[in-house]
Amino acid sequence: MSDLTVTHQSEQHRFVILDGAKLAAEMTYSPLGDDRMIIDHTDVDPAFGGQGLGYRLVEAAVDHARARQMKILPLCPFASSVFKKKGEAYADVLFG
Repeated sequence: MSDLTVTHQSEQHRFVILDGAKLAAEMTYSPLGDDRMIIDHTDVDPAFGGQGLGYRLVEAAVDHARARQMKILPLCPFASSVFKKKGEAYADVLFG
């Protein structure tokens, strides 16, 4: 397995983790203007399960939002559960 890094594919409105050419994990979002985003879907290939890839995708979106002073509405059930677990650590980017 190669080094798995998160890549932001802004034109496709998604963050991905690739293992070579294989999609290991993906999180999609919908932009709401320049200052908000809705995380609407997170998926991790079962072959990569248990490695925390979903958490890494959410963290990448949070870092992206902080750098751009954006807010996130986590409608995806997985992302929503991460935001609940992180509580205050993500409160600055939580919309609503």
